Amino acid sequence: MPFAFGARAAEPIKIGLVTALSGQSARAGEALTRGATIAIEEINAKGGVLGRPLELVRRDDESNPAKGLIAARELIQREKVAVLVGGLDTPVELAIVPFVNNVKVPFVVPWAAGTNITRNGAPSNYVFRVSAMDDEVDKAIVQFSRKTYNAKKPGLILVNNPWGESNEHGLKAALKAAGIEPAGVEKFEGNDVDVVSQLSRLKQAGADTLYLVGNVGPSSQVVKSLDRMGWAPPIVSHWGPAGGRFTELAGPSAENVIFVQTYSFFGNLSPVGKRVMSALQAKYSDIKGPADVTPAVGVANAYDSILVIARAIEKAGGTEPTAVRDGFYAIDRVDGLIKTYEKPFAQDKHDALTAGDYIWARFEDNHIMPFARN
Repeated sequence: MPFAFGARAAEPIKIGLVTALSGQSARAGEALTRGATIAIEEINAKGGVLGRPLELVRRDDESNPAKGLIAARELIQREKVAVLVGGLDTPVELAIVPFVNNVKVPFVVPWAAGTNITRNGAPSNYVFRVSAMDDEVDKAIVQFSRKTYNAKKPGLILVNNPWGESNEHGLKAALKAAGIEPAGVEKFEGNDVDVVSQLSRLKQAGADTLYLVGNVGPSSQVVKSLDRMGWAPPIVSHWGPAGGRFTELAGPSAENVIFVQTYSFFGNLSPVGKRVMSALQAKYSDIKGPADVTPAVGVANAYDSILVIARAIEKAGGTEPTAVRDGFYAIDRVDGLIKTYEKPFAQDKHDALTAGDYIWARFEDNHIMPFARN
C-alpha cells in the first residue's frame, strides 16, 4: 500500500490545453499533446511540482475562435486549471487573450505567432509565449530570402485574417529596414480553392520570390495555383504548412516551400534532445526516428512550455494565478529542448524565443527536414 494510514495522493495540478484536435490542423494538436505529455511524465516521475503531479486536460478548438474561447472558459472555470496552454491558430489565441487577462490566469502559447498575442496592451498581462513571434519571423524571412535567393522584389501572399495582418505589418517593416520595395501584397481567404488571380498580379508586378503566410489548407491552395500557372518562384513561408496534412493537400510541389521552424530532431542532439527522442520512441509506436516527429516544432515548443510552466509554479510556491504569473518573471534557468532559457521573461518581455532560435525546413515526402541549399 503506497500511502499508509489512509493518506491520499496529492491533488494534481491541472494544465489546460486548447488546440486543434480535429480538422486540417489536427496533426499540430497531436504534436502539442505529445510534447506536453512527455514533459509531464518526466516531471511526475521526479515527484511532480511542489509534491503534486501535473495533469493535462485537453479541449478541441477546431481552429475556431469562438469554440476556442468556450473551451478556455470551461478549462479555467470548471476544470480549475492552474495554467492554460494554447495552440496553433493566432485568431483563436487572440479571442482567448482578453478573457485570460480579465480572469487573471496565466496563458502560455506554444505555437501561434501573432505579435499582438503577447504584445496585447493589457496593463496586467498574463500571456507568455514559447514560440516564434511574427515580427521576428518576418525579419528572418527577409534575411533568409536575400541570402538564399538574392530576393530583390518579393511578392507577399497572405491569409486574410489577424495572423495575415500581423505579418503584413511585420514584413513591410522588415522590407523597409532592408531598403526593399515589395512587388505587391495579395490576400486570400482561408477557404479559397484558387488564388491564381492574386498570384498572377504578383507575377505581372515582377515578383522574384513569394513570402507566404497561411496555415495548411490555404497554403496548399497557393501551391496548387502556382502549379496551374506553371510558375515556380522560390517560396519562403511562415510555419503554417508544418501544422498538418500539407503534402497530401498541396501535392508534389509542397517540397518547394521553405518554412521557419524552432527545432529539428535531426543532427547532433543535446542530452535533452536525446532523452526526449528516446521517450517519444518508447511511448508512440509510429515514431521510429526523427523524421517521424512531425511537426517537430509542436512537440518541442510544448515540451519546453511545460518545463517553463513547472518552474514558474515552483517559483510561485503554489498555484495562485497572480503568484504563478509573477513566477514566470522569477525563472532563472530552464534546460529546454530548443535551448537553455536564462531569465526568459520580464515584465516587458513575454516571448522566450528570438530570431536567433529559428531554423529553416522543407518537406521531403511527408517528413519535415532541415533545409540545405544544393
